[in-house]
Amino acid sequence: MTERRLNQLAVGDRAVIRRLDCDASLKQRLLDLGLTRGSRLAVVRFAPLGDPVEIKVRGYSLSLRGAEAAGVVVEAE
Repeated sequence: MTERRLNQLAVGDRAVIRRLDCDASLKQRLLDLGLTRGSRLAVVRFAPLGDPVEIKVRGYSLSLRGAEAAGVVVEAE
């Protein structure tokens, strides 16, 4: 399948995290939040202006800014 950025998915899409493509400090923060390679996620909703995005990962809801979501490379399921 094709790799895309998390911010390119639509509501209801499910995906698997393939890698984090961002600077070291943001990468560590995302890892601390549980966004690790192989984790499955689902896009729950976008704010009215598209930022932030709410996802469901590892059994909890997480909101990410658009710039943060752009650093998460996923493969749609």
